Amino acid sequence: MTPHCARIGHGGASALARGNTLGSFDAAADIGVDMVEFDVRGWRGELVLAHTLLDARRAGNVRLGDALAHLGGGRFTGIDLNLDLKHPGCEAGVLQALRDAALLERTLICSQVASVLDRVRALEPHARVGISVGGRLARVSRRWGDWRATVLAGLAARRWDALMAQHRLVDHQLIEEVSARDARLYAWTVNQRPLIERLRTLGVHGIATADPRLFA
Repeated sequence: MTPHCARIGHGGASALARGNTLGSFDAAADIGVDMVEFDVRGWRGELVLAHTLLDARRAGNVRLGDALAHLGGGRFTGIDLNLDLKHPGCEAGVLQALRDAALLERTLICSQVASVLDRVRALEPHARVGISVGGRLARVSRRWGDWRATVLAGLAARRWDALMAQHRLVDHQLIEEVSARDARLYAWTVNQRPLIERLRTLGVHGIATADPRLFA
């Protein structure tokens, strides 16, 4: 077992409670995680926790400020945050919310949209950022081309601090190349215990799962 493989709760513990909710975060903390991942979108002038546009339209979404107030509580002491920013236009608001909650240093801001991360870094040079790379259709939609070479070049140039990779993209060579650039590689979203163990053995720096019980 890799000793420094972070246990990341995807949406909190979204296999046990609706993801991106305070209850899901609590479940992840109770089980035991090193990082809580959640999604942020702009909706009707507010920043809310929602994975897709359809989710944003649902009633009862948690506002980002309320989520950060909750995640800043004592139950989450020692737990880092992974904020997945889904689209451009929210960067300044997200950074201000993190500053207001005194959680910027504990947060890794990631996105599949490279321009979002560039904007975050322009506004806050000390923010930690991670580029997220998904499956084949997601890569085509983002016009990645040779995604591997582009990502490694970006990590080497310190454009990004981490790679959040769909788990099927992860192999030993990629882990070595990312590590050689003094960056981190996190795999998502892994919901089978044998696959979690295989990725741990390979040496990934963290694994996101909807069911943190699988880390036991």
